[in-house]
Amino acid sequence: MSRLVVISNRVAVPNARGAAGAQGGLAGALNAALKDAGGLWFGWSGEEVDEPSTDPHVATYDGVEMATIDLSPQDVEEYYFGYANSTLWPLFHYRIDLTKFERETGRGYERVNERFAASVAPLLRADDLVWVHDYHLVPLGDRLRSRGCGNRMGFFLHIPWPPTRLLVSLPYHKRLVRSLLAYDVVGFQCDDWLDSFLHYCRTELGAEVDVETGRIAIDGRETIARAYPIGIDFDHFTAEGRTGEARQMEQRVISSTRRRTAMIGVDRLDYSKGLPERLDGIGRFFDRYPERVQDLVFIQIAPPSRIDIESYQHIRAELERKTGQINGARSRVDLVPIRYVNQGHTMAELYGAYRASKIGLVTPLRDGMNLVAKEYVAAQDADDPGVLILSRFAGAAQQLGISTTGALLVNPHSADEIADAIRDALAMPLDERKARWRPMFECVRDENVKAWTADFLHDLKRN
Repeated sequence: MSRLVVISNRVAVPNARGAAGAQGGLAGALNAALKDAGGLWFGWSGEEVDEPSTDPHVATYDGVEMATIDLSPQDVEEYYFGYANSTLWPLFHYRIDLTKFERETGRGYERVNERFAASVAPLLRADDLVWVHDYHLVPLGDRLRSRGCGNRMGFFLHIPWPPTRLLVSLPYHKRLVRSLLAYDVVGFQCDDWLDSFLHYCRTELGAEVDVETGRIAIDGRETIARAYPIGIDFDHFTAEGRTGEARQMEQRVISSTRRRTAMIGVDRLDYSKGLPERLDGIGRFFDRYPERVQDLVFIQIAPPSRIDIESYQHIRAELERKTGQINGARSRVDLVPIRYVNQGHTMAELYGAYRASKIGLVTPLRDGMNLVAKEYVAAQDADDPGVLILSRFAGAAQQLGISTTGALLVNPHSADEIADAIRDALAMPLDERKARWRPMFECVRDENVKAWTADFLHDLKRN
């Protein structure tokens, strides 16, 4: 049986309280797959040292080998904060206005990918299946090939793939995309991102592309590109929902809202999530229906992320300003329309908050998938489910925006559409809420993260 080797920017190393396998989500699913295959997980330790070694630190946790390397402060600045998160992240989320094109950070990105390759190559066995994750490590497969690695290698992109007309703004874009074609299988979250990738390969690289099968032929080798929509760890998440911690949070939300309808948003503090635009939509709703401040309270949970990047500091300041303006204009002595929570919560607490909220507001400007939408659906009471309002520009919209059932799809840039959707959600009768929720629930339950892992690895072994 082939061993599975997962390579990602960071490794879910267990902490003092228990194994990483106890986690839900992607980390839990990958740990389970690695444990089944007797696998290895390789990545950055998260530590910075002045002179990092290419020799990884290897330890075994619950049957899974975990190998990590340190990076230098310069590596972190150029590779992580620089090229990965100030160039690729904004560009791939269609924010060319925020994209920084710096030659030094591009060199740092390639240098760290080469260091990853040099460190992990000696650990690989001839029959290992290698699965590389996300935008930090696009060139890694090509670097491993140059070192003689003939293993089956797959790559999965967790974020969107931009249209060709945007991607060509990236210096050396052909070099980046050609390095992706060193993998045997390349996976995307949904058909939109896959279509953009195939279009680029055909028009910019001159590759032979079979749209039906996803086969890309160039320079004497073939790569398969397909969509593999990621899901949540349904079993783990719903088990968390049966804990006392989840029930306590549910009751806290219900009791504190004083018979008002709770509407919830849960997002990392990131400009791709459309948080200021979301608040504009809520503000528009209260402008049109000022009396509804007695009926609706919006809870926005937004833990900070990448706080050292200037654009993230700006988004936090803007979010706080807009929240203050709406609350200042609409608050009363005994209530405020918006609760802004700038800290993280456990999975159980989030389950309870979702279940207590009769509207889920998930309106990213652009998102590879968005698992918050799926978590919200999974947490609902079958006898009295809430309504999901979802951006049509999230990958999840292709699964959950099901014809006249499913989520209410909105343009997140339109305050009017968001306001109209909130109005419709508040007025929606129980029968329609049930009819919309049921197919979404079945999708979330069946197309979960374990099925996603199995689908990708099946194709990687076969093709």
